[in-house]
Amino acid sequence: MKKLFFALSLLACVTMFNACSTDVELYADYKDIPVVYGLLDTSVDTNFVRINRAFSSSNDHPINATEVAMIEDSCNYPGKLKAYLLELKKSGNEYVPTGRDTIFLDTLTILDKDPGVFYSPRQKVYYTTEALKENTVSQRYRYRLEVFKGNDTITSETGLVGGEEFRILTYQASFMLSDNSPSGKLSFKPAANAVFYDVKMVFNYQEKHGNKLEDKQVKWDFGVQSIDQLPYENGVYYVTYEMNSLFNLLEDAIGNDTVFDPNHPNVERYFDERPIEIMIAAGGEELYNYIRVNSVTSYSQAVPDYTNIKGGYGVFSSRVNRSKSVLLSTFAQNDLYGKKEWGFKDISF
Repeated sequence: MKKLFFALSLLACVTMFNACSTDVELYADYKDIPVVYGLLDTSVDTNFVRINRAFSSSNDHPINATEVAMIEDSCNYPGKLKAYLLELKKSGNEYVPTGRDTIFLDTLTILDKDPGVFYSPRQKVYYTTEALKENTVSQRYRYRLEVFKGNDTITSETGLVGGEEFRILTYQASFMLSDNSPSGKLSFKPAANAVFYDVKMVFNYQEKHGNKLEDKQVKWDFGVQSIDQLPYENGVYYVTYEMNSLFNLLEDAIGNDTVFDPNHPNVERYFDERPIEIMIAAGGEELYNYIRVNSVTSYSQAVPDYTNIKGGYGVFSSRVNRSKSVLLSTFAQNDLYGKKEWGFKDISF
């Protein structure tokens, strides 16, 4: 019986999706298996692609996977593979090259990978600082990845998530100190080609004990939700939250650390004019399919059951992030200032 071992970095083994019928023969003796991970993001100035390899062995030539995984060239290809992105634009029902020069991917080595099962601290990645075209109302773009390994070619293709229409609409977060409070809403316009959203919200404040001032926060994580799960009205998506949740989270965070605490007398807390930060990540179909098929939202050490890489395993998809700092409603501020034992101070005047 043949045994299959994979020497992959955690980041390489990751998130991959969409029903793409890519057949890969895993069990050939001593044949390396390309594993590719890339998420294009038009909101960042540098895009990275991981190109690693797995390896296999047979009973006739057993390999100690634990030992081999600690060897650098067991998971990294030697030298630099030829890898590039080709930019495509929609023309009718097809995507055609834009005429832009090929975007070649250079390499750099990360020097501070944390120790673990796989080789560290060096980790090779491919990258480009070329700006990627953002979708507009009138024009959509895709990117094709091509990697050349000897006589083999590894390819994949993805549409871009995002566009100028993707934006957060909420300008103020409302909360109230009541057990019977209604629900609030965070609303946003859709991102082109997005099939899921990951929504988070943070309340930022500062805490002063004597002369020591610390930044603090409480968080809401609404989780990964597909476009079929999110409420949608008049061209707008939204998520809901309980309007008393801010006070419940602060109760858990602050506890007995109040102005009456003999260990911390005269504690004071402050928040800025826009203390609520809303963060929304939009993701492409391939990425969502990987998360759904593998039932994970983080990196895995196993080769995924899903791949959209032709000639290898992994995922090539797209994501984009939006964030916005918004106001806290007046009655929420008044309720916070009214909680004298928490020591919140109004510094607006």
